[in-house]
Formats: sequence, C-alpha cells, structure tokens
Amino acid sequence: MEWWEKDGGVRFLKEIGLRSDQTILDFGCRVGHYTIPAAKAVGNEGIVYALDKESEALDELSRKVTAHNLTNVRVTKTSGQIKLPLESSVIDVVFLYDVLHYFGTDERTKLYHEVSRVLKQSGLLSVYPKHTAEDNPLMELIYLSSTDIEREIQSSGFQFERRYCGIISHDDELSKGCVLNFRKSVGAP
Repeated sequence: MEWWEKDGGVRFLKEIGLRSDQTILDFGCRVGHYTIPAAKAVGNEGIVYALDKESEALDELSRKVTAHNLTNVRVTKTSGQIKLPLESSVIDVVFLYDVLHYFGTDERTKLYHEVSRVLKQSGLLSVYPKHTAEDNPLMELIYLSSTDIEREIQSSGFQFERRYCGIISHDDELSKGCVLNFRKSVGAP
C-alpha cells in the first residue's frame, strides 16, 4: 500500500517527468493506481483526467479520490472509443499504462494520433507496454516486443526520449517493469 498511498507512486511519476501544475490524461485508468499518485504529483494547480469504460472501476476510483480529498481529478466514463473527449493541445502528459494489448495495430495507430491531437507541443507520452512478447504476452501484443512498440509509436510522430525501468504497479501488485517515454514531435498535429 505504501507505493500507492504514500510517496512511492508519486516519486515514480516525478522520475518519469511529472511536475506541479501539469494536466495529465490517464487513459484506461481503471481503479486509479496511477491517477491518485499523479493527482498528488501535480498538486492542486494541476488536473488529472481519468478515463475508463468500466463503471465499477471508476466507482472505486471516485471513492479513492474522495478518501484522499483530491479536488483535481476528473473521472470520466467512456464507451471505449478511441476518440478522446478532450480539446486539442490541452494535455501535458498522457499515460498509456497497461492498455495497448487491448488494441489491434490499426486501433493503436489511431490511438497514437488521438494522443498527439490532445497533447501540447512537446508533450510527454508515457507508455507501459505490459503483455509484450517478453513480459507476460497477452492478446494483441503477444508477438510484439517493447522495441516493436517503441518503433510503432515513433512512426506515429513521437520521438523516443528514454526508457525508465524500476518498480511499477501492475493491477494490484508491484513488479519490475519498464516505461517508455516519448515526446510529441515538433510540428506534429
């Protein structure tokens, strides 16, 4: 619980690039393993949009937001669509953590373009490509490596910045994992 409830998650997110006052999108947030620490990391001047299609997970997240007295989280239920319910160029950082395995190649490409649309110039895209060929292969990523995902995202107009490896949350457990950080390319829509 310390990683999520205290400073472990906040410290992790600051190491990957979160700063005070930023606007964050946690796409596929589920119960908020990253939403809650992100809200703490960006402080009261920042905003975290938490999007998911699962009502029960969002209800649990809403309870956590209330329990932590957070006023900077916007919990939003979606229908699972790739079109994000946000205006263009309003987000500083997008999390795609443990969600890519749900999408086929064409859907992932559309998602990357939609992420580019909502990100500010030089915005950060942070991806946890769980369930790749080398990390508990599952569903749409079963034959892709994290390097394949890195190339795929770069071909969608993002510049690879760095790989951060350490203790990371996956569902309700902590394990070693790697996050890939990208910057929206200058001039990308």
